[in-house]
Amino acid sequence: MENLTDENKRSIINGFLRNMLGIADKEYQNRIWIKGEGPECDDFDETVCDFFGDSDSIIKNYKDFGITEHQHLLLKKFHTSFKRFCHENNYPEEFIDTPEWNNIINMAQEVLIAFNYQKDSRSFS
Repeated sequence: MENLTDENKRSIINGFLRNMLGIADKEYQNRIWIKGEGPECDDFDETVCDFFGDSDSIIKNYKDFGITEHQHLLLKKFHTSFKRFCHENNYPEEFIDTPEWNNIINMAQEVLIAFNYQKDSRSFS
């Protein structure tokens, strides 16, 4: 992490949180993951790969990314729950209306709130 500039770190966090927006938005999931209506091009597998591709490093090095203890705890809690969920579920059309997925959506929204990250702002402050 030491060879990353602050700008690089901010970019990584913003991309990570932008991915979380998809996890936190059921309308998006129905429109993109299930119906493929666009204009975005995304699917559940890509979202999962993107999340886990960045999350371990961000969680491990959270202080380097300027993440608070509270944000870190929420990320770790979400990471554990999402990982467990993904091991048991693969097809959005089968899980999107389940209480378990609704819990994942709510946890993702909680993370976004903790980072003060909103669809309109597109950046973490």
